[in-house]
Amino acid sequence: MNDFVHTAGTEKYYCDGLARAQAIGNRGPARFSTDGKLFPDILDAYWQYGFYVFEGVVAPAEIEELRRGVDDMVARAPVTPDAKVDAQGRPAFGLDFTRPTYSMSKPLQDPWGATNAYGGRHQVKMTQPTADADAPDYVVLLIHGMCQAMPAGLRVYGHPTMLAIAESINGEDFVPYNDSIIVKQPGLGASVAWHQDGVTHWDASDWDDGSHGVNFQFQLYPTTPGNCLWVVPGTHKLGRLDIKRLVAENSGDDRLPDAIPLICEAGDLTIVNRQMLHGSFANSSPDARVSVTAGFHRRRAVLGQKAALGVADQDAYYDEQRIFERSAVIALAIDARQQYYPDESRFRYAPFAELMDEFRYSKETFDEVIRDYNAKDLAI
Repeated sequence: MNDFVHTAGTEKYYCDGLARAQAIGNRGPARFSTDGKLFPDILDAYWQYGFYVFEGVVAPAEIEELRRGVDDMVARAPVTPDAKVDAQGRPAFGLDFTRPTYSMSKPLQDPWGATNAYGGRHQVKMTQPTADADAPDYVVLLIHGMCQAMPAGLRVYGHPTMLAIAESINGEDFVPYNDSIIVKQPGLGASVAWHQDGVTHWDASDWDDGSHGVNFQFQLYPTTPGNCLWVVPGTHKLGRLDIKRLVAENSGDDRLPDAIPLICEAGDLTIVNRQMLHGSFANSSPDARVSVTAGFHRRRAVLGQKAALGVADQDAYYDEQRIFERSAVIALAIDARQQYYPDESRFRYAPFAELMDEFRYSKETFDEVIRDYNAKDLAI
């Protein structure tokens, strides 16, 4: 295996990054006040640095269910981006969905850096190690539409801790952005070039350090400097950055000097401000990373905005009906989780608090609300 950790200077970079992360801290269990909101010290730490690691959020049994679901999804992926069959010659999964289920990449490559993908936000291309000779032509990088593709994915989307944190940050009328599963197989996983999420609000008169929302990631395996998400703390406050210049000023090296790795155990939940500079290197390490990702916005940041970032209907505007229909997935996920974990306290999602009887999880409501739900994502 071509292990990236042994390239010149990288092991020191990893060690220095770990030291920077330890100095900041910003990790611990999720703690809530009697009103259900995050303790103020956690909120203050999140807003100061733009991230937090919530430890031990998901129980081992649920992690195992999620792992099995993801393994099945990866096994059923098409062998190439345009193929109709998987590696065993079976029909690939998701061919009947409105939006593609998989985003793929050549092993250890950077499919989006220095391209126009996602609004051109990945301004520079990351280092691309050489994969082993027996590597497949393509590997899965993202799995989309987990709420319709994987029962455990729908249930974790209704996780009360994640939703309570989203409410604490974005208000009780918070709305969804999208969801996906990031897959970084050992020795194969592609990089995600340095970028800031969001395209619509950078020049808005009311822009602030929370305008483009937050992303959560449930970590299904321990993460390491060689496979994890790296972030540059505090950059969520700086507006749109010239990433090309930052790399050029670092002698063209994509190992940015102020970045830190988000090191986690399986079951940890990370939150990252979408405006913060972040990315991940190609996973030439021997360790798998699988991150179940969900994003959320302030409602006022979405209402009236034009669709962005690859949403299926690029000419759409996010009106009350569009927001209601996409947000209904949260309500159904909460009920699906409650049916599966009846002894767990369910989250009260304020926009649907008086409508829960109409949004019970069943085959009928799955077909009505969940199927092809990600064609209505709320990207800004």
